[in-house]
Amino acid sequence: MLILGGILIPIGNKVIQDFINKEDVIEEGTLAYENWIQIGSPVYRQFWLYNVKNPSEIMNLGAKPVLEQKGPYTYRIRQLPKDIIAINANHTISYLQLRSAIFQPNMSVGLETDTITALNFAAAAAPSLFPPFIHGFINMVFKLAKASLFQNRTVLELLWGYEDPILKVTSSKDPITGLFYPYNETSDGIYNVYTGTDDINKVAIIDRWMNKTKLTFWNDTYCDMINGTDATSFPPFLHDKEKLYFFSSDICRSIFAEYEQKKKLKGIRVHHFVVPPKALASKIVNPDNHCYCKDMTVSQNCTFGGILDISICQKKKPIYISLPHFLYASDEIVNAIDGMHPNKEEHETFLDVEPVTGFTLKVAKRIQINLMLKPAKKIKILKNIKKPIVFPLVWLNETGTIDDETAKMFRDSLTTPVTALGIVQLTLICIGSLLFLSCSIALCSISQTNNP
Repeated sequence: MLILGGILIPIGNKVIQDFINKEDVIEEGTLAYENWIQIGSPVYRQFWLYNVKNPSEIMNLGAKPVLEQKGPYTYRIRQLPKDIIAINANHTISYLQLRSAIFQPNMSVGLETDTITALNFAAAAAPSLFPPFIHGFINMVFKLAKASLFQNRTVLELLWGYEDPILKVTSSKDPITGLFYPYNETSDGIYNVYTGTDDINKVAIIDRWMNKTKLTFWNDTYCDMINGTDATSFPPFLHDKEKLYFFSSDICRSIFAEYEQKKKLKGIRVHHFVVPPKALASKIVNPDNHCYCKDMTVSQNCTFGGILDISICQKKKPIYISLPHFLYASDEIVNAIDGMHPNKEEHETFLDVEPVTGFTLKVAKRIQINLMLKPAKKIKILKNIKKPIVFPLVWLNETGTIDDETAKMFRDSLTTPVTALGIVQLTLICIGSLLFLSCSIALCSISQTNNP
């Protein structure tokens, strides 16, 4: 029994490995393919918009902004299946993920018609988009458009787009602007990912994005790398010592998560990974981030951490990404705004990954979108701003959790058999060891009795 239990360990591991090698590849008919082509569990994107409480004081006196968050306003996303473009000879598959967002009033604090006092996107961005010698002309355009530094807009307008008076006056080809405009029926580009048919350790890893093997934003070999997957799944047989790399077009870069602890999710053992403070730290703390710093003035010679300037991939719009409420950001950035209350539990990004299959069973991707507000002496509505401010606009939580039906299927097909196999192995080894020990003691006792 002891030997049988020992033999079952490598045999059991081989059975599990063969099962994963078969079902984890992205190929029609496998468990991985069914979950990859269309996520069965609902995925939601919650928005908290920042309402400005003292707009007049900021514009006229250069006062410190006082903000309060309003939300969540919740939308269901990713309910559309991936659009397969091609299955390639190099064991990759090409696809588009069309975007969609459907408002969920029962999961929201109000309606899309709720009004928010927010920063005027076009007005605030002007000093960063245009050189000082034409700021006088910009001021005239603002007067014609009757533009203010702040505006009252509905949640629907701020998120998904509205006709901007400034863009209309300048006869822009597209006078519509919004935080996520355009969105519905668009995509973030063509992805090529490895199917794992030739090497299971490469499954779901991104080979190309937008037909390119590296980014062109950062002008640096390291920062322009496209690393890892899209975070919905990872190669199987994860260890708690390794980092999980994933690419996000929302932040125009690859990033990583580190193992924090083991958890149980609906009866399934998972590894809890979090995006650590050093992922967005300054180059002083994390030298790997040296190439993400582009604005030396705002970042105090790249010594400020917790923010990422993505204007380089946003048509030079002065957009900065951070964690919500500037979690892990430098004190100077957090303290420039009243109303910031960073909290690790509420504002960190995490992934709960089943380590054997590499499937992500729960995720919370949390991002804050900020706009750089700079003073401009020749623009009336900006002349009283005292110094550059990383101004929060909205933070979002994109979250998804494996549903009960899928969790049951997962337990029945993997978790329960693996657990049962482990119990059988341990039981045989324990009973075999006990019997062997008992027999040995009995044999010694009989030998002593026969040989007084």
